[in-house]
Amino acid sequence: MKVLGIDFGGSGIKGAIVDTDTGKMLTERHRIITPQPATPQSVADTIQQLVKHFNYEGPIGCGFPALINNGVAMSASNIDKSWIQVNAEQLFSATTGMPVFVVNDADAAGIAELRFGAGNGAPGVVLLLTIGTGIGSALLNDGVLLPSTEFGHIEFKGDIAERYCSDAARERQQMSWEKWGKRFNKYLLYMEKLFSPSMFIIGGGVSKKMDLFQEAITVNAKVVPATLRNQAGIIGAACYAADRTK
Repeated sequence: MKVLGIDFGGSGIKGAIVDTDTGKMLTERHRIITPQPATPQSVADTIQQLVKHFNYEGPIGCGFPALINNGVAMSASNIDKSWIQVNAEQLFSATTGMPVFVVNDADAAGIAELRFGAGNGAPGVVLLLTIGTGIGSALLNDGVLLPSTEFGHIEFKGDIAERYCSDAARERQQMSWEKWGKRFNKYLLYMEKLFSPSMFIIGGGVSKKMDLFQEAITVNAKVVPATLRNQAGIIGAACYAADRTK
């Protein structure tokens, strides 16, 4: 199935047409700068620009940087507060005239990595963690997604986890990769205790630096870097839309 996948980020809104049977992008990725402020209608208008750019008709999948419950944005930690309680699916569908299916951005990456990337076909519980400014998460069991987990906001070490061991925390506290790796390992051990995954997939910028902190990781689960990089959100969003239309 050919589906337009969109990845809504803080700095750019990116899209491409994806073959959801193979995970291949059939077009070049097109990026439009995220409007400021990123209010609901301004983002919807930007998505309409992407639709026009690709001259596209059909279902659309959109990875979204917030908790999503049945198409409704439930949080807005990194986007405009006016999004809270907005039904993004209804808004985007009304603006574009196409059926739009919205999924948390980390969940989109998890779907893509499990089908076509580092976790291709992995059985059992798999936990993807995207480590960057914050920590995004996607929890899947035998390929089935438990949506909007947001494990970066779980209470850990007297605060939330992403303030303890995100990449931004490493930079803010000027930690060496070795010291940060020990911190991150404590978080992984906690996640392993809670969910007993067979595999952790590590995404975000730190996935390219795993050789610098790998020795600090002591969990029993397999720990692998994500492989789809900045294409994961687009591919996973397209697959989510394809699944919803079946």
